[in-house]
Amino acid sequence: MSTETSRIHVWDLPTRVFHWSLALSFTGAYLTSEGEHWRAVHVMFGYTLLGLIVFRVLWGLIGTRHARFASFVTGPARIKSYLQSLRKNQPEHHAGHNPAGALAIVLMLVGGLATVTLGLLAYNDIGPEWIGDVHAVIANCMLALVGVHIAGVVLSSYLHRENLARAMLTGYKRGTAGEGIRGTRRAVGVLLLLAVLGFWVGYAWTQPGVLQAFTTAQSDSGDDDD
Repeated sequence: MSTETSRIHVWDLPTRVFHWSLALSFTGAYLTSEGEHWRAVHVMFGYTLLGLIVFRVLWGLIGTRHARFASFVTGPARIKSYLQSLRKNQPEHHAGHNPAGALAIVLMLVGGLATVTLGLLAYNDIGPEWIGDVHAVIANCMLALVGVHIAGVVLSSYLHRENLARAMLTGYKRGTAGEGIRGTRRAVGVLLLLAVLGFWVGYAWTQPGVLQAFTTAQSDSGDDDD
């Protein structure tokens, strides 16, 4: 088997759409978590996160090679070995998710599901009052995890001499020909993107609080300028 590396296709379109939609939705949900003014927008992002997580679990079972959980979920020994390779400045090559990144993904999926579930319970007044407090705590833990994940991506990109964030945009990384995937699953990726955008439009149309939050914010900004 040839070991010569070249530019290969690793991340399919659905995986990339999921990744950036999740990042945008979590950021939006976190920034709109305080006060009643943005409550409808916060809930909209929460439902979006739930839908995206459900999709990713399914795609982790039936998606392309590097998107499947079977290709990257591993045990503590592999994670330790990878971290040691980084410390020695001799990083192990992984065409898909490296073991540390895989751990972050699993934790974010589990943490995201817990955050959304508790948030929806609190929003609908189901269960004891402390559910809302636990929801906020887990959301803050998620933010910390995202920060660690971003730092890990920056460090790994430097040590691997490869822009991992750009790879999640383009779908391409360096690797051997046998490590690539065939096809982008473009139709699934486009449908996922349309589903997210369609849900936002539909939710804003049926929930007046969404548009009201933005129009009121614009009015308040205009008043401040005056």
